[in-house]
Order: sequence, then C-alpha cells, then structure tokens
Amino acid sequence: KTLAHLLKYDSVQGKFSGTVDYNEEFLIVNGIKIHATAERDPANLPWAALGVDVVLESTGFFTSPEGAGKHLEAGAKKVVISAPATGDIKTVVLGVNDDTLIGDETILSNASCTTNCLAPMVKVLDDLIGVESGFMTTIHSYTSDQRLLDAPHRDLRRARAAALNIIPTSTGAAKAVGLVLPHLAGKLNGNSLRVPTPTGSATDFVVTLKGNTTVADVNAAFKKASETNLKGILEYSEDPLVSSDIVGNPHSCIFDADTTMVQGNTVKIMGWYDNEAGYSNRVADLITRIG
Repeated sequence: KTLAHLLKYDSVQGKFSGTVDYNEEFLIVNGIKIHATAERDPANLPWAALGVDVVLESTGFFTSPEGAGKHLEAGAKKVVISAPATGDIKTVVLGVNDDTLIGDETILSNASCTTNCLAPMVKVLDDLIGVESGFMTTIHSYTSDQRLLDAPHRDLRRARAAALNIIPTSTGAAKAVGLVLPHLAGKLNGNSLRVPTPTGSATDFVVTLKGNTTVADVNAAFKKASETNLKGILEYSEDPLVSSDIVGNPHSCIFDADTTMVQGNTVKIMGWYDNEAGYSNRVADLITRIG
C-alpha cells in the first residue's frame, strides 16, 4: 500500500501519469504485475523462481562483491548497484567508459548521480586539451541521509536540519572519476554543499588543463559533444537556468554555458543535474544495455 501510494504521488516529480494498484502479492503498474517481497538477506530472494535477469541493488547495504553477489546466489544473472561500489566491481558512467563493457560482467556499479554529472564534463575537457588536476563542489539537494530536524548523526553537520541549512559534507564523486578515466586517478577531488532544495543539483568544477584555452573554445567543445558522442547524456544550455528548471530533466549533466570562465589554463564550469530523474534514467539505460 505504501509503495503504491509513493509511486503514484511524488512531492517533487508530480503524480504518476499511469495507473497504480496493489494486492497482497503484487504492485500493479499500468496493468503489469510486479512481485513484491520483503527479505533482509538477498540470498533468500526468489530471483531464480521469478526468472530475474537483472537486479537493481538500491538498498545501499550490499555494495561489495560479497554483498551484491548474494543476488547472483539467489538466481539473478546480473546486478547493477545504484551507488558507488566497494571492492573489485567495475564502475560504469554511460557516455564516458561504457565502451569498456565486454558483456560478461555480472556486477556493475552505476556510480553516483554526481559522478554521472561530473565525468562527462571531465571527458569533454580531457578530449579538448587534457586535464592536469581539478576540484569539484557539488551544490546538492538534501537527501534521506540527513536529518529533517536537528538530531544525532555520525556526521555532525548532517545532524543539522536539512531544510534550514547549507551543510558542507564529503563526497567521493570526484575521486570516482578516476575509476572510469583511470589516467586521471588521484588528480581530482571535491566536496559537497547540501542545500535546502528537494532535488535539482549543480556541479561546480575548477580544472587546470594541460594548455591554455578560451571561453569560446570550451563552450564549443561542450556544444559539439552534446550533439555527437554525448547526445542524450549531456545537454548544452545558454539559458539563465535555476535549479527548478532542470527537475525532471533526463540528462546526466546540463552544461550551463553562461557560467564558463577561463584564466589561461584554469577553467571554471558548471553543470546542472536532477539527482533523482537524471540518475534514474542512466540506471534504466544501463540495465537495458546489459539486460
């Protein structure tokens, strides 16, 4: 009942346009029955009996080869983790390193929403001149791993009321780019500012390139990429956007050309992303790709 209600009504994305119903066994969406289960140990889930091809692991608890592997033990053929993974699990960012997929991978990480925004921007600049090093700040909407009101949390900043504060915190999104562009491992870092918006985030990226460039050349490179190799992943915009303008946008990154700055070989750029809708679209794309 709760899952059906939350799918039908969404405070940010709006009301679901199709039909949603339920019974004791199924969530029924547009007439399609989806088997509902409740099991703490993934190894005990009925994936074999249900003929499941790909499991989307979104609990956040089973991100290691051993944890995600329990879905394989239960009979699933493949697993996609909708979070950064730990251990020896391949990380894929569509449009950036999906050309390295060989087809026999059984567990994949789709990285984070922020890495999916940042990595395409890094790739464009790296292809243009070459990236030497860079720092990222994500201005990120608050998430469920924060407190609605001041309350205990292992991160004392996240313990503060999410809707009332700008909250500095850590993120591994920049370092994770080194997993999809290995030659840049150790060259990127960053942090996060959690802000009082429910969705719609931005990545501010300051990068040192291997040569000088101009605002015109940088923006031209992003416009070209949005129309060619990163079409559907990267959107190019010259409009004066604010965060609510990109809610529901399916792209991983909406490049804001009006904010580009250049000083010699130092470049400052910004990309927007709906950390819910944009990332969800990439998860669906990856599942379709490997399924």
